[in-house]
Amino acid sequence: MSHAGDPTGLGHSTVHGDATDVVIVGGGAAGLSLAHALTAPGSARPLSVALVDTPRPSLRPPERTWCFWQEGPGDFDDALVASWRRLRVHGRDGEVVEGELDTLRYRMLRSDGFEALVGSRLAALPHVRLVEATAETVRNVPGGAEALCVTAGGDRIALRGRHLFDSRPARSLPPARSTLLQHFRGWFVRTPAPAFDDEVVELMDFRVPQPAHGLAFGYVLPLGPQDALVEYTQFSRTPLSRPEYEAALEQYSRDVLRLGPFEVRSVEAGVIPMTDARFARRVGAAVHRIGAVGGATRPATGYTFSAVQRQSKAVAAALRDGKEVRLPAPHGRRALAMDAVMLRALDTGRVNGPDFFTRLFRRLPAERVLRFLDGRTGLWEDLLLGFATPVGPMLRTAAELPFLPQKPFPLTREESTR
Repeated sequence: MSHAGDPTGLGHSTVHGDATDVVIVGGGAAGLSLAHALTAPGSARPLSVALVDTPRPSLRPPERTWCFWQEGPGDFDDALVASWRRLRVHGRDGEVVEGELDTLRYRMLRSDGFEALVGSRLAALPHVRLVEATAETVRNVPGGAEALCVTAGGDRIALRGRHLFDSRPARSLPPARSTLLQHFRGWFVRTPAPAFDDEVVELMDFRVPQPAHGLAFGYVLPLGPQDALVEYTQFSRTPLSRPEYEAALEQYSRDVLRLGPFEVRSVEAGVIPMTDARFARRVGAAVHRIGAVGGATRPATGYTFSAVQRQSKAVAAALRDGKEVRLPAPHGRRALAMDAVMLRALDTGRVNGPDFFTRLFRRLPAERVLRFLDGRTGLWEDLLLGFATPVGPMLRTAAELPFLPQKPFPLTREESTR
């Protein structure tokens, strides 16, 4: 049975709003960053933007932490929780490698602060429409694209624009040769007496029991002498159970960090796919995918935020200049090739993960390592970095990659929403 005026075929009329320049689906880091970039000052004609975000609690991820590194002031400094210029890595045997950053700063945002900051800026702009609805379908249409949405009250609306950018999480990953999950659980803790050096991030602390497959490390973001985010992280094929995470965090906090008594004030957890799959950034003429679903997550580390900012600014520049929108690759080909080798080497166990990363930070300046992880190093720097790794196992892995089959990797709902 067909229903006039109802492209969803569900028996409800659909209200079509006025067309805009851009429709953005999803109000997380990718969607809000793009909306911010599109509406920043500098355009002769402000772009009209409709940003649709689901009101359903079951579809919204919990509050989470984003970390990245940056030079100088940034667009979201008013929402920063903390920043640091010193990083520390602990080897399995207790070796301490500490590095000081020169121009970069390692920075921490919380999603609620970021969303409040950018959301308030967007709400004040007359050419921005913020829509609370769940996008059920996005599609190309003549002259652009549209999102078919349903509100919390059950009303159906269609948002149409010349371009549509979709950041909704994927339900499955594209076929890949190697896929690991970065999964973690963290405690925001407070101690009664000073217990943290609030000038140093514990980036990787390998003084924790290692899994049979992959690697594990502690991660400490100090927020003051008595406050910190303490996380237990694994790179492996499957997540742990909640009791397993809790036991690992308890052991790390008490036996390794020796915090003494402490209070757990809040908890965060997540699962980030790390894969050498190739993500489609365009679906048809006017529908684009952004954020993690568009390949913004760095395969070998799980960092995403910086790539999202680069991509957002490139899209905004193209639209302001009246150019064709070609969503740039979040990471360069050389970086992706090196990441593919690294993932396979970790997945096969040819490279010992804790020893690999400890050696990397021991042999190279911390800032150079961070710039490599952000795809900001040149060919010569990448070659020097390559020689700081176990050359034999890495070359063997690189030689076999072209002959490996690519396989799909289904995601659970939790894995697709972090």
